[in-house]
Amino acid sequence: MESAALPGRAADAHEHHGPPDPNRSSRVDPQLLGMLLFIISEIMLFAAFFTAYFFIRVALDAPWPAEGDHLPIETGIANSFILFSSSGTMHWALESARRGNRLGLKLGLLTTLLLGATFLAVQVNEYVFLDFAPADSAQGTIFYGLTGLHGAHVAVGLLLLAFASVRAFRGHFSPEEHRGVEIPGIYWHFVDVAWVFVFSSLYLLSAQGIL
Repeated sequence: MESAALPGRAADAHEHHGPPDPNRSSRVDPQLLGMLLFIISEIMLFAAFFTAYFFIRVALDAPWPAEGDHLPIETGIANSFILFSSSGTMHWALESARRGNRLGLKLGLLTTLLLGATFLAVQVNEYVFLDFAPADSAQGTIFYGLTGLHGAHVAVGLLLLAFASVRAFRGHFSPEEHRGVEIPGIYWHFVDVAWVFVFSSLYLLSAQGIL
């Protein structure tokens, strides 16, 4: 009887191919957890730039911006409106995915993609017409470094949105499975929140003469 059971056991042992299923130590979805950990690391990166910024303004008591430089506050306000609007359209896209509204999902993703690209184009245009360069002063270095870092995150967000849009048009998302929209959405909202601090520190504090 034992020898007769061996072939069956051997067959069962060979049914599973590849590595065993990973053991999850957290109840959080791995994709969501990975994005949250990535965002935490990016917060620390932004914090390093903000530390340098406030060191120049507070510890060194240096003028912001440097003498003779001018920051286009109107452009920053317009760009803020564009980016904050994109956060609303991203939320619309995710809610549409949850409700099975495929048209709303597609329109929401495409509108977010368009608004994000517009934000990036306006920022590049701002660089072209600024009257100072990164090497002109420490203030210029911090300004280009911090806004450029944020712009790079916007560019990454646009890539994620582009992938999600392609998948949406191929019919990959449903009310039960829409993680591919939710994860880029979390990242995009992080980009928006980061801009609140960048804009408030670099533009608004300068315009109000605070610090």
